Amino acid sequence: MSITRFSFPTVIHFGAGARALAGPHLHQNGLRRPLIVTDKGLASLPLMNELKDGLESAGLSVAVYGGVFGNPIGSQVMAGAAAYKAHGADCVIGVGGGAALDVAKVVGLLATHPGDVMEYVWDHSQVRAIDAAALPYFVALPTTSGTGSEVGRSSVISEEVTHVKRVIFSPAILAKVVFADPELTLGLPPLVTAATGMDALTHNIESYLSPAYHPLCDGIALEGTRIAARALLTAVREPGNLQARADMMMSSMMGAIAFQKDLGAVHSCAHALGTVCDLHHGLANALMIEPVMTYNREAVPHKFAELAHAVGVPSVSGFVPWLAHLKNRIGIPPGLAAAGVKREHFPRLVEIAARDICHQTNPRPCEAADFERFFTEAY
Repeated sequence: MSITRFSFPTVIHFGAGARALAGPHLHQNGLRRPLIVTDKGLASLPLMNELKDGLESAGLSVAVYGGVFGNPIGSQVMAGAAAYKAHGADCVIGVGGGAALDVAKVVGLLATHPGDVMEYVWDHSQVRAIDAAALPYFVALPTTSGTGSEVGRSSVISEEVTHVKRVIFSPAILAKVVFADPELTLGLPPLVTAATGMDALTHNIESYLSPAYHPLCDGIALEGTRIAARALLTAVREPGNLQARADMMMSSMMGAIAFQKDLGAVHSCAHALGTVCDLHHGLANALMIEPVMTYNREAVPHKFAELAHAVGVPSVSGFVPWLAHLKNRIGIPPGLAAAGVKREHFPRLVEIAARDICHQTNPRPCEAADFERFFTEAY
């Protein structure tokens, strides 16, 4: 597999072995003291030592902040900013899945700007301005294929006490360069591959169904859906299949590029499940996609016909059953109950989902009663 370079708009080096380009790239750009921002699990793996060795062989002095875990909260960002200052860092390398990359995007922001991370969320009453020129150089190396955070211009950080997800949005926090190396995903366990893969698939599907006008994103989303439909089962069943891993990494990036067109009610439900039950975001999307898609189908049957064609089923009515069959084959739990969600969580889940902004671009309007039905049907 060769390494391909393209821009959309971030410069992306895509292919097996792309991670080896990160150190020379930073050195060539006059950077010497990177801080790697990653999660607790990755920080202790041999992979991190390999990455550090590669960076150091390029003449860099490397420090690692491995304090990201779960659905990241503000204190993790602030601790990362402190680590950046303590190292005297001049750039940030995000390594990991969506959580680690979301934190990495804003560690440099809080290391060079005043205040708390929550003062930069887009809907803060007195949101602080971001000085793009002051931000340190940031590159990303994804190790999962789900959120596509490496090419996204937003960072999702949860509030400390309520755990409500908040969004910092700015083109200024986009990675300068992405080193998308599917070899970094070869060690993912089957359930993580399945959950993150369903996240990528959901991003593509929901962005395509959004009523916002963006034909560029529509084309990307349909192709991202087709690629995931082709590759996800193979990636789960054959974890060493590099082509399937590469396909899922590409679908993940395509979903993140497409969802600048916005998402839908599946994500409102998933955000609620993350807030109330600390459920993995990709798993939450997977659990909620069928009831929401069943609800949406009558509003945009022509779009469901395109989705059915993309995944290889012959009729509009076959798309939702195809999703159910795929989920069963890749090992997604059969419902919310199997994932540890309890019925007493429903009132809070409905409240948060109804307040979430994502469903404002659902193809069919939703209100609290609809969300109650979605959670009931998914149970």
